[in-house]
Amino acid sequence: MAPAAFDAEAGAAKPATGGETDAGAAFVLESKGTWWHAGFHLTTAIVGPTVLTLPYALRGMGWAVGLTTLSVMAAVTFYEYSLMSRVLDHCEARGRRHIRFRELAADVLGSGWMFYFVVTVQTAINTGVSIGAILLAADCLEIMYTGLAPHGPLKLYHFIIIVAVVLAFLSQLPSFHSLRHINFASLLLSLGYTILVSAACIRAGLSTNAPAKDYSLSSSKSEQTFNAFLSISILASVFGNGILPEIQATLAPPAAGKMIKALVLCYSVIVFAFYLSSITGYWAFGSQVQSNVLKSLMPDSGPALAPTWLLGVAVLFVLLQLLAIGLVYSQVAYEIMEKNSADAAQGRFSRRNLLPRLLLRTLYLAFCAFTAAMLPFFGDIVGVVGAIGFVPLDFVLPVLMYNIALAPPRRSAVFIANTAVMVVFVGVGAIGAFASIRKLVLDADEFKLFSNNVVD
Repeated sequence: MAPAAFDAEAGAAKPATGGETDAGAAFVLESKGTWWHAGFHLTTAIVGPTVLTLPYALRGMGWAVGLTTLSVMAAVTFYEYSLMSRVLDHCEARGRRHIRFRELAADVLGSGWMFYFVVTVQTAINTGVSIGAILLAADCLEIMYTGLAPHGPLKLYHFIIIVAVVLAFLSQLPSFHSLRHINFASLLLSLGYTILVSAACIRAGLSTNAPAKDYSLSSSKSEQTFNAFLSISILASVFGNGILPEIQATLAPPAAGKMIKALVLCYSVIVFAFYLSSITGYWAFGSQVQSNVLKSLMPDSGPALAPTWLLGVAVLFVLLQLLAIGLVYSQVAYEIMEKNSADAAQGRFSRRNLLPRLLLRTLYLAFCAFTAAMLPFFGDIVGVVGAIGFVPLDFVLPVLMYNIALAPPRRSAVFIANTAVMVVFVGVGAIGAFASIRKLVLDADEFKLFSNNVVD
């Protein structure tokens, strides 16, 4: 039986009665890491190329409201993740150590359907992020290729295949914990391209070719409202990850208190990267900034607004980090596969387990690659999935589980604050989903199956 084997009928996660464990826990979520390893995993899960959309998020709200909202979102998500970690520690102290989000939610909330809700939403998010990572990595390769061979024969789908093959090789790394060195490199890469892109924005903002700086919002009140909620939806997706329990599972037990240190490390990087990219990008381009600030630095018409070598290095850093992100968000899928296909009594690379491991992981990545090639406008779809998925997993369930598991007095400031956060973000999620769907509809004319262009 697993350490926290889920009883679907009872709707609870029960402690193990023996020494056995399931293959998903033993092979994918092995618990050997330190707090700084967890910090590397968290940073890769949150700090990605989506930071390049933050100037666009400010465009929808302006300087004061935008930076205030960014600060509030940072504070709220740090608080939410610390609460979820405390719930995990609380359960572990009572003999119920959870290594999966779905089992934690089902245990605390005592509902069989909650297990399936979490696993469905989490799988949609993780698969969506994996598809998006493959698509954007291929787009980076295509940008580099067209710079070297403007009339070359290779198309977007060729680069998607290349990225998928690389990820298929890397997918055979033993476990989530074994990604710690890759994710440390990912942390450095995120700092690297943030600094490079921010320097490019400052240079562009000071150049004579820069667009006139206009920070005004839309004159239409309804358009202002839609833009503001779309920006909030972007921020919610940027700060979301949906896999904190699985990351905490990589910590060597006892895990109590270690995740807070990991969060401090992660948010130190977040504060630096998010504020630097937001401020410099919005300052340089104002209301004309595009959804990816790199596109503003490389306009379709006219010369690039930054040195070619600098943009090339930034794109290379983004490409390499996208491979790490694809690996991290695939771990939950691999854990589910190996829990049901592998035999924990034998080695992960034993003859019994190797073939299903190779086959299932390769098929999963082939599916992600095919979807990326078929739907190169997947970014808009991920926006909808993010609004619908990240909000319940990262903004609603943590405070709800804390109120139930640790049971603060109903009139206490903590209980009232948690309830207020939950109510506000249910509304934000609903309006953000509507705003994302509206953008999907507005962009529909640009959509074309198996197109050679990625729709922003």
